[in-house]
Amino acid sequence: MNITKPTLILDKEKCLRNIEKMVSKAENNNLTLRPHFKTHQSLIIGDWFKMFGINSITVSSIIMAKYFAENGWNDITVAFPVNIREIAEINKLAQKIKLNILITSDTIIPFLNDNLKSPVGVFIKIDTGYHRAGIAIEETEAIDNLINKIELSTVLSFKGFLTHDGHTYHAKSVEEINDIHNLTINKFSKLKKRYINKYKNLITSIGDTPACSISNNFTDIDEIRPGNFVFYDFMQANLGSCSTNQIAVALACPVVDINAKRNEIVIYGGGVHLSKEFIIDLNNNKNFGLIVEFSNNGWSEPVNDTYVYSLSQEHGIIKTTDNFLRKIKIGDIVGILPVHSCLTANLMKSYITFENIEIDHL
Repeated sequence: MNITKPTLILDKEKCLRNIEKMVSKAENNNLTLRPHFKTHQSLIIGDWFKMFGINSITVSSIIMAKYFAENGWNDITVAFPVNIREIAEINKLAQKIKLNILITSDTIIPFLNDNLKSPVGVFIKIDTGYHRAGIAIEETEAIDNLINKIELSTVLSFKGFLTHDGHTYHAKSVEEINDIHNLTINKFSKLKKRYINKYKNLITSIGDTPACSISNNFTDIDEIRPGNFVFYDFMQANLGSCSTNQIAVALACPVVDINAKRNEIVIYGGGVHLSKEFIIDLNNNKNFGLIVEFSNNGWSEPVNDTYVYSLSQEHGIIKTTDNFLRKIKIGDIVGILPVHSCLTANLMKSYITFENIEIDHL
C-alpha cells in the first residue's frame, strides 16, 4: 500500500480474534452480547459481528442508529440519554426497527407520551459510581416513580436497567477494576431482586470494556455492551484489559524531519489524527502513543523507550533512542498504537487493511 498521509491501518485478523473472544466470553457466562459500535462505526466491521451470530447492537447516537439500521440492523439500543430534539428521527427509526432508548428522569415522560408515534423500549440509566449520567442506584424511590410513569405510557415499554462503569478507565490496577466491577455487580443484583418478581423479563445491562475483558463475575447480569474491545488500544493495554499484540489498529505516519541532537522524530500525524489523550508513564512523561514498525502483514511489538511525547495539530514528535533513530530516515513510515482507538477512528473516518481494502466509517 502507498501511504502518503496519516492512515489508520486495521489488522483484520486481530480484530476478528477480539470479536471471537468476547463472543465466547458472553456465551460461557450466559450473557447476551450487544456490542457497542461507537468504536468502529463501520458497516463492514458490523458484518463481521454478524458472522459470530450477533444480531443486536448498541450505539451512542440517533445518527449512528440510522446508519446501521439502513444496513439491516433491526435491534438497536441508543446508550445515550434521549435527546428530545431528535424526536422526528427517533420516530422514523421506531417505525422500522426495535429501538431502545435511555431515560434518566421522569421529566421527559410527558413529552415522549405526546410525541412518540411508535412504541420504543426504555432502559433506565443507573449511576453506579461513574457520576456522568443516570439515577443513583441507591435512589429506589426515584426509580420506582420512573418505572410507574413508564408503565402508564402506551408508547414506552420498560426493558430494564443499564449502566456504564466508566470509572474503571481511571483504575490503577486490574485489582481495582475488579473491585469496581464487583461492587456494581452486587448493587445490580440487589436492584434486580427488587423488581424481578413484577418484571419477569427485566434486563440488567453493563458495558465497560475493561471489566468485560477482565472479569468472570457476571452474577445477575443479562447483557454486556463493551465496544472498545474490537480494536483495543494503548489505554486498555495499560489498564491490563489486553496485551499490546491484541491492539488491532495502528496509525501509519510519514516521517518528515529528524533531530538527532534531541533524539526526536517529527511525523505527519497530530492531534487531529490521534486526539490528544495521553497516558502518564512510569517516568511521569505524557505518552500520546506507542511506536511500532510495519511489516508486509502486521506490525512489531512497541519499540522500547520510544513514544509520541508531543502533539500539535498536524505535527507529532517522537522521543526515541540512538538505536532506533539510526534506522529511520525522512520519508519512512512509522506506526502508532493510539491511546484511545475510539477517538482516533472517529477522527480518521476510514481504515485500510493489509489486503489494501478500504473499510468504511460513519
